[in-house]
Amino acid sequence: MRVEVKELQRSYGEITLTPESADDLWHLEHLIAIGSLVFATTLRSVEATSDKIRPEKQEKRQVRLGIRVEQVTFSEYVTRLRVFGVIESGVDIGSHHTVNVEPGYQISVIRTWHKVDLERIERASKAGREEISILAIEEGEAFLFQLRSYGPKEVFSIVKGSGKGADCDNRDDFYRIILDNLTSIEGPLVIAGPGFIKEDLAQRYRRRFEEKKPPLVLETRRAGAGAVQEVVGLGAIDKLIGNMQLTHEISTIEELLKRIAKDEPCAYGYNDVLRGIEFSATETVMLVDLLLREKQYTSLLEKAEQIGADVVILSSRFEPGERLMALGGVAALLRYAV
Repeated sequence: MRVEVKELQRSYGEITLTPESADDLWHLEHLIAIGSLVFATTLRSVEATSDKIRPEKQEKRQVRLGIRVEQVTFSEYVTRLRVFGVIESGVDIGSHHTVNVEPGYQISVIRTWHKVDLERIERASKAGREEISILAIEEGEAFLFQLRSYGPKEVFSIVKGSGKGADCDNRDDFYRIILDNLTSIEGPLVIAGPGFIKEDLAQRYRRRFEEKKPPLVLETRRAGAGAVQEVVGLGAIDKLIGNMQLTHEISTIEELLKRIAKDEPCAYGYNDVLRGIEFSATETVMLVDLLLREKQYTSLLEKAEQIGADVVILSSRFEPGERLMALGGVAALLRYAV
């Protein structure tokens, strides 16, 4: 993400942001708050006044618009962010318009920025562009995931067996199909899973792709998407690309679950978390990103920041975020019970 801070006064002001990847678009989804004013150069249908014969004819022209945001939607499948709202500056003031933001498309966002927002911007601006791939494999099944800022994205799955839905019926074909699908993979590769099959595949990978960097092989208790969480939680990805937010999410939610099991100081659910903040007992507040659109939760984060508590935003697209949603979407680690 390319970032240019125009001017901030008491946390309010304009920041120009240029996304460079799908990860950046996902960050933008949470940086463009409802009610923000977004400026962008976009296409807008305007009347072609030079056409005297058909004055009703419409054509699209590039215009600079300022839109008061009503809805923001990110689609990872088409790598696009849709920003919808009412035009406040430019042509057709008062009309609705949608800006389609893609990598390389610059926008300016004017709003009140919280500490957690600025930390997200800094993290996005420093993020590397190298993709990390994790192949989760066990006897008879293999899944390839690519890590995004919002969690793992499944690229392919291969099943070995003789039944319906199997992609192959013997181990050699199983390995061959996996390796064929790994041909186009660039960047670091991690092969993980229970048992010895991962070492066997890794040896074949090294022989076939001598020009590529050897994969990192890790033992996990779980397979599939669960193996990905274990890999990230082990800190292996941090060693490859530096500090990663997903690792922080996993360690934080695991600490929460441990405290719940041992009846140690923690809180979950809006009312209990608010109580912990009001008593200044809160060390860390964690919130699922889906709730950032709701005013009561943004107000909760402001109060947490005022007492110096850390704030961790968990992706709803990754298992730690799903676990937190089951607990009400918000939780806190406390210094002492309240």
